[in-house]
Amino acid sequence: MVKSLINLTEHESRIVNIVKAKYGLKDKNQALSLILKRYEECELEPQLKPEFVSEIEEARKHGKFVKVKDFSEEFDLK
Repeated sequence: MVKSLINLTEHESRIVNIVKAKYGLKDKNQALSLILKRYEECELEPQLKPEFVSEIEEARKHGKFVKVKDFSEEFDLK
């Protein structure tokens, strides 16, 4: 585990305290961990599970994908 000393503005510190209180966390460290986890889920590119990648590759092999152009023409989406 890495330890970090960080500087927060008064406003940022209040936000961390609000998250801490809202979720009943023990300390600001847990609150920051939660904030970072949520950021990762919302902002960073998610990793695809190997099972999902295998399913996609299998579907490609069997031609189960529809081209966007074909889909648009079939439903008159232009």
